[in-house]
Amino acid sequence: MENDITFNAVYADAKCEKISLGKMLNRGGASGKIYEVVGHPELVAKVFHNTKKSSTNRQKLEAMLLNKPNFPPVETDGVYYTQIAWPEALLEDEQGFCVGYMMPLINMNEAVSLDHLMQKAVRKKLGLSEKYAYRIFAAYNVAAMITSLHKCGHYMVDLKPSNVSVYKSNMLVAMVDCDGFSIKGEKGRYPAEFVSEEYIYPEGMELSCQDMGEEQDKFALAVIIFRLLNNGIHPFSGTPRKNDAEMLTIQNRIENYNYAYGLWPDKYQAPHPYSIHEYFDKTTLEMFERAFTKGANRPSAFEWQEHLWKLMHNLRTCKNNPNHVFFTSKGCGLCMSEDKFYHEMHNIKKQKQTPEKIRGIEVENLSQEKISINKAIKKALESKMQKISYAVVLVYMLFFGFLHIILSPIESVIKAGGIGIQMIVTTFAMLGINHLIHRYQKQLPLLRSKHLTDMLQVYALICIIIALVSVNDIPHNLLELAP
Repeated sequence: MENDITFNAVYADAKCEKISLGKMLNRGGASGKIYEVVGHPELVAKVFHNTKKSSTNRQKLEAMLLNKPNFPPVETDGVYYTQIAWPEALLEDEQGFCVGYMMPLINMNEAVSLDHLMQKAVRKKLGLSEKYAYRIFAAYNVAAMITSLHKCGHYMVDLKPSNVSVYKSNMLVAMVDCDGFSIKGEKGRYPAEFVSEEYIYPEGMELSCQDMGEEQDKFALAVIIFRLLNNGIHPFSGTPRKNDAEMLTIQNRIENYNYAYGLWPDKYQAPHPYSIHEYFDKTTLEMFERAFTKGANRPSAFEWQEHLWKLMHNLRTCKNNPNHVFFTSKGCGLCMSEDKFYHEMHNIKKQKQTPEKIRGIEVENLSQEKISINKAIKKALESKMQKISYAVVLVYMLFFGFLHIILSPIESVIKAGGIGIQMIVTTFAMLGINHLIHRYQKQLPLLRSKHLTDMLQVYALICIIIALVSVNDIPHNLLELAP
């Protein structure tokens, strides 16, 4: 044993038990470290890094203990698989402060992130099965988990493939870090703390993650299901129809409802060339249409659960490849996609040409390592530009806030120009500000908010008017000047 630390474990029925921590299993992420619990091999303890939020943590954990989703362990071949690490008891120190909680042990060495199921190259590297039916079953299990949470009034919010894992042997869900969910309590809601781009629903773009709920989960779940069924392709990725079109991010396309796989063609982009969505069941396509188009009623997690159950029990096995299954009389979309890929590769080899780019992406950047590096660089650059945004807005507001002082040395010149010239200069100044905001809003994240840019322009105009009033010695009782 590495630790001699003891805590009091308080269960939902108010039963207390003194427990001792064993060795550290995981240093954890942003919230806490994971330890063995001596005498309880089936449990682990999560001890928070930050104990200053003891009262808030306690209230949220108590709500979780009293409102637990019905998702019991599943027995397969004599082995029990815990699918969700929901709190079993909160942990107190000797002073009565809430320092963490106990939860069921999930052996993450036996599980993989949903991300790893999306790409064939990654599945091959990790030795995962190529059976397409497994991915459908994984989608069903994720939908079932979200359904169970929603029945209790809880929401995951930061729902994305990297935050959901499945057991490699059977595709059952393995979900941890539940204390980060949005939790329904008797006295109110305890909000989630994070949400991730590429999975934020369009109507939630102006909301914080604390204000997000079921609609966010419904949208993100639909994205995950689409990707699992469509070989990892994101429903808002595709090929821009114009070569000179602005390259929008996935989240920008979500915001604009640029869904390329619907009943009507999207103006901005065409479907990914290897998409197999046209081979989906009609009901599946209609549900995706509801999930991703403006004004539609998104399918609930329970609707997806029921639909995926029906799909799994009506699959047709491909005669050409036993790993493939298909949904309709159109045939096997997986075979079509593979044939198309091999045909393109054959033509490339036949022409003995190695293109510098494939669909606009450099070949050397197609490796998983390069993609990860590029994502990290992009994230760092975005963070840097965010800081620059704050600095620019601060300087902007200080400049216009002190404009009347800045103009004081040239008061006589300004007054000599007359009110007419001053108004003309003011008009051009406002036009220039508007132009600069639109020019740099792509580079500076803060300027992408229309509400903020409108406020900045109004602020500048008010400051200019105040400065001109000061320079021209305009009396406060202007009404007395009226005839």
